[in-house]
Amino acid sequence: MSPRLSSIATAFPERSWTQRECWDILKSSTTVGKLKSRSVQLLEKVLTGDSGIEKRHFATASIEHVLSRNAQTLSETYESEATALGTAALLKAMPADGVDALFVCSCTGYLCPGLSSHIAEKAGLRPNISLLDHTGAGCGAAIPTIRAACNYVAANPGHRAAVVAVEICSAAFYVNDDPGVLISLCLFADGAAAVVLDSESKAGWRFSGFQTLHIPEQREKIRFVNRDGYLCNQLDRAVPDLAASAVKKLYSTTVSQPRVISHSAGRDVLNAIRSKLPHQDLAEAAETLRLRGNVSSPSVLIALENALTRSSTEPLWLTSFGAGFSAHSCHLTHD
Repeated sequence: MSPRLSSIATAFPERSWTQRECWDILKSSTTVGKLKSRSVQLLEKVLTGDSGIEKRHFATASIEHVLSRNAQTLSETYESEATALGTAALLKAMPADGVDALFVCSCTGYLCPGLSSHIAEKAGLRPNISLLDHTGAGCGAAIPTIRAACNYVAANPGHRAAVVAVEICSAAFYVNDDPGVLISLCLFADGAAAVVLDSESKAGWRFSGFQTLHIPEQREKIRFVNRDGYLCNQLDRAVPDLAASAVKKLYSTTVSQPRVISHSAGRDVLNAIRSKLPHQDLAEAAETLRLRGNVSSPSVLIALENALTRSSTEPLWLTSFGAGFSAHSCHLTHD
């Protein structure tokens, strides 16, 4: 029997800013003041226009502070805030008697030992559980991490596994005149999501049919690069069409055309997917984008939590995509 989704939960920093508020703050910052005039115009256009985003949450007391931190401070911020946010999501999803394994995916910072060690300690998990960190998969990481957790549950009947997807995108903000860098600054935000999986036979939502598509020749279109010790998001204008084509290829293998729950990505990406799958409205992804921005790897799970609040038990098809270039999918059906 396929692993069952036992619970799902999300967590976000307390403070949020509208896109307009972000622009009002950024336009007078010394960092933005160093940009070329056309770069400033691009920021204004995205932050005051129809980006599909109303507000974003950031793990900071001020937007100005986000742009003025050095590489060391950004790393320290990632460690503390990703641990706190990931733990908050996990504790909301986790049963009182805990879990037997913890899988954590994140790409907006690097720790050794990984976030799983930090989150397990802060959540008070017993010291002999299995820990695994999944790094380097970017925005698409949640689905392959769930796949690994499902394999663990299948191999260990009676065990429960938790998956935490957490990103502090504000700890990976970088500012220069590259349009892709500037667009990233306008779209990404902080957040976390957690799911708990088990192998119980009672009715519920079950994962199956995992698929992955790798397109390494498109790797440079979307990836993190290191610039002077900082993470810098490399984002090409071809990404919307690239993502939509990959999603369509994965979806073409489905039989019953289930409802699509997608990574929120951005307005242009969602529109591109709708053009390839015109019978899909992607309402949950659009709502996630509107209220949270692009939260990277947790996004598809945030959209899933939204979808599961409905009483319907229609089959769902989850998809996420990002660095690599890679795209992933899986089925979620109710028995």
